[in-house]
Amino acid sequence: MTDRFDVIVAGAGPAGAQCARDLARRNHDVLVLETEPEDEFPRQSNKSTAGTFPSMLSSFGIPDDVVMNYTRDVILESPTDHFARYQPGAVLEFADFKRYLVRDGRELGAEYRFDSRVSKPVTEDGEVVGVRYDGDREAYADIVIDATGPAAPLAKALDVSDLQRKNQAIGVEYEVEGIDVDADGYADLTDAMMLRLDHDLAPGGYSWIFHTGADTAKVGLCYIQNEAHREYARDGMGIDDYLQYWLDSDPRFADAERIEGKVHRGSAHVQMPTGMSTDSFMAIGDTVPTVDPLWGEGIHTCMKSGRAAAATADRALLTESVDTSAEKMAVYDELWHRDVAPQMRTRLLMTRLLYLASNERYDQLMADLNRLDDDTLSDANSGDWRALARLFHLGDVPLLARFARERLTG
Repeated sequence: MTDRFDVIVAGAGPAGAQCARDLARRNHDVLVLETEPEDEFPRQSNKSTAGTFPSMLSSFGIPDDVVMNYTRDVILESPTDHFARYQPGAVLEFADFKRYLVRDGRELGAEYRFDSRVSKPVTEDGEVVGVRYDGDREAYADIVIDATGPAAPLAKALDVSDLQRKNQAIGVEYEVEGIDVDADGYADLTDAMMLRLDHDLAPGGYSWIFHTGADTAKVGLCYIQNEAHREYARDGMGIDDYLQYWLDSDPRFADAERIEGKVHRGSAHVQMPTGMSTDSFMAIGDTVPTVDPLWGEGIHTCMKSGRAAAATADRALLTESVDTSAEKMAVYDELWHRDVAPQMRTRLLMTRLLYLASNERYDQLMADLNRLDDDTLSDANSGDWRALARLFHLGDVPLLARFARERLTG
């Protein structure tokens, strides 16, 4: 077992690469195995809207040169109304961001092997001791971390992950030029990230416009093929059809053209994690899953997930006698629930309720948000039930009853 490391990380996405950065900074021997060839990285995995907030950039030392545009506002839009709030953000060039994480990790001492597909864990006496990749090649470590996203070959083999297809959100995004970001009758999207609730465009989900500077923007939508999607979807239309329908029907795109080669596709699961760790093993990022269920922000949560796993591994490896037992790895679970995705269960409930609402109710929500103070939205967004109660109306009783029935039967 000469090919041996302190930690092996499968996957070089934001979670895996950040975990490797932190571990290398602490002088641990880290190997990162990434499926894609290095000269194409990240062609297949360049699939994020890359909307995040300055707190992520400062927390993880991300340089300005991977930012396409700094934004000023977050805008929520319904079919006939909108709500705007000052909330500084950043839209990343996701490919440059991922390449930066790899480059920085290497400079800190992490080893990367590209074109290396991990297939299964290597176990001895029932405990994880390494991974198999590229057919019959093996590498060994005290701790193995699965950061491969929904594929989750290691987490699934170890019964740590139970991602359900019914909870899989799919998304597609185009980058366009020629968009009118300040069109008459619409919110001013200059330097803004906009999320739109409208079943006509994204049945059972939402769509977005993220301004990336001048007359360019990232435009996309996502949805889960849930009960709301089945109710509002149109026969024969797939996700690309909905996005093209939006581009064809919204006057803001009248003179817009897609930028060649700038199409991003992705998926993530919106559900509570069923497991995160076991002896000598942790699952991070979208393997868990980690994406925020309400608004889909995944970069910051994935980065925090990687950092929590690195802190757990560092603690286990630096004890007088290395202890990678399930009990020690469970520190990661505690950090995840406390720091990475607090109020996850409440936010999941909010998400499922939100997507059952009608377009008319979305218009009412915008009116309510414009009427109430900003603290109400902040508190509701964090899962405060008292703030949520201020957004409910007597007319929501049938919606709540339907939600309760689906919870009981689902």
